Amino acid sequence: MDIKLSSLFFCLGTIFGMAQNDSLSSPFFKSYDEKVTSSLYFIDTSNSFEFLFDSGSQKEHLSLIPNRKAQIGANISYKFIDISYGFSPKFFEENKDNSDSKLFTISTRFYHKKWMQSITFINQKGFYIEDDVTLFLPRLRTTKIGGTTSYVFNDKFSFKTIANQKEWQTKSAGSFIPNLSFYYTNFDLNDGSGGEHSDVYLATLSASYFYNLVIKEKFLVSAGLSPGFGFNDVDGDVSPLYEVTGSFKIGYNVDSFFSFINLNFTDFVQDTNAKIRLNDNFSTFKFTLGYRFNPPKKIKEVYDKANKKIKF
Repeated sequence: MDIKLSSLFFCLGTIFGMAQNDSLSSPFFKSYDEKVTSSLYFIDTSNSFEFLFDSGSQKEHLSLIPNRKAQIGANISYKFIDISYGFSPKFFEENKDNSDSKLFTISTRFYHKKWMQSITFINQKGFYIEDDVTLFLPRLRTTKIGGTTSYVFNDKFSFKTIANQKEWQTKSAGSFIPNLSFYYTNFDLNDGSGGEHSDVYLATLSASYFYNLVIKEKFLVSAGLSPGFGFNDVDGDVSPLYEVTGSFKIGYNVDSFFSFINLNFTDFVQDTNAKIRLNDNFSTFKFTLGYRFNPPKKIKEVYDKANKKIKF
């Protein structure tokens, strides 16, 4: 089996997790920060692109579709420690014809009171061009890094219920959440010439609303939508940019067990007046089964001693 690392971010979890303990308490949600949270998951992540440009008297259109990989993995977290490991087994249909394609993703989020910061890293190698004929570019690599800074207005709303399972909304609530996003993407053909690459920068400001609907305390239906606007810079060509971000989650939760399906997508669409238009879409589908338990006594003692000295 072709085992590949999909995400191992102990260091990121250690650095950014220091801020995760700074959360607000509320009768509208329950914290599981004192528990060890373990889970098994299936995840499908992709970052696809659409190029539109003028060619003489007509407009040309190219879609860059990544040679996708379905992954399964495991996660364990306690306090500031958060470790995940995933791989792409060959028995998934999506993984049978990957032709040396690669996918590496890291995604983490940390909190400080009502502020949130997400960080995303996606590295993909191997794309298909969908046009009149299908062409495979095995060496084309894209690297994306960026994130979103957000502010949650409503103290009764738990965004952690959507993002992870260290908290659970116990009474229905929603919140208006403004966001500031910035992403950098590099395209590299890897053809040996050293000149076939492009740098893309984008920044957007968006206004979102999320709502967690709780059904009999154990079931949750969550949804959110975020329209926004900003600018895009493709190798120095700057143009307006529009953003649509969405999230949908169905979950079940008791103190020891949880399960959920989570779908997130972000679309960046350039203004039609741009000379070279690059529409950018990245999405994640995730199914998770998890179990919470009390930390072993020795581990808790080590953490408490470290916490007193280092002040996490």
